[in-house]
Amino acid sequence: MKTFAKRLTPPYSGQIQIVETDTYRALTLDGQIWEVQYLNRIHIRICTMSAKELQARSSKLAQTVDDVADPALGELFDFLATVQLPFTAIDHFEYWLLDREEKAPLALIYSCATEQEMEKFPSRADWNSLPDAAMHVQKTDSEIASGAPPVNYQLESLVSERAGTSRRAKWVDRREHTPELFPPYLVREDWPEPKHASICKRYIDRQAPRLLMLQTLMQGERARLEQSCEPYATEVARFFSVYPEVMDTELINALRVEARLLAV
Repeated sequence: MKTFAKRLTPPYSGQIQIVETDTYRALTLDGQIWEVQYLNRIHIRICTMSAKELQARSSKLAQTVDDVADPALGELFDFLATVQLPFTAIDHFEYWLLDREEKAPLALIYSCATEQEMEKFPSRADWNSLPDAAMHVQKTDSEIASGAPPVNYQLESLVSERAGTSRRAKWVDRREHTPELFPPYLVREDWPEPKHASICKRYIDRQAPRLLMLQTLMQGERARLEQSCEPYATEVARFFSVYPEVMDTELINALRVEARLLAV
């Protein structure tokens, strides 16, 4: 079985874990719910199941994917029931929007695993934030009073302005560059105006439970995100199994306990 992880872009919304065999593919964003896809010559059949269902699978479960129980599917279920996450990320090729002045990486647009995949992505140099409907970022009192648009959209506009009217983007192989050249949280944070820096920080802080899935973070960068996760215990509990490392074990475990209590 082939196992690997890839970022979900655009916009970045997490890192998906993937298991592939000759006839099946299983995907999960959080290690708790798996989507199993079966491909034959006619169509793709899909079923979803929780980790608990995988551990207690039955012939009936197998038949939700195929009319006849498939030994290969049983092997896949066995593997998923005890799998250790996260898998190694393989999307080393990245498409970055560039800063207008410095021509340096400003925000990540796409990522993929092979050079051949690059041709499948649009060449437009547009960066999109995760929409407010998918990830609400709290506004300040002044933003609420003035009827300001969602924080997500405000950051998207700032990035677009910083990239300039003749926006440029380029593909890079991250394995050929030092990490210092790229924003660790996938968008630049060095905004000269405090108001703009606040918008960017609030967006990153809100996205922290998903950004902790990244496998390229330094320990200090990861520790900062963990502190930002305190208001989002439920999301931390959901994504914990795909975090490659934890800096403050006491904090993260406390958030997981809080999430269990909230679910009661």
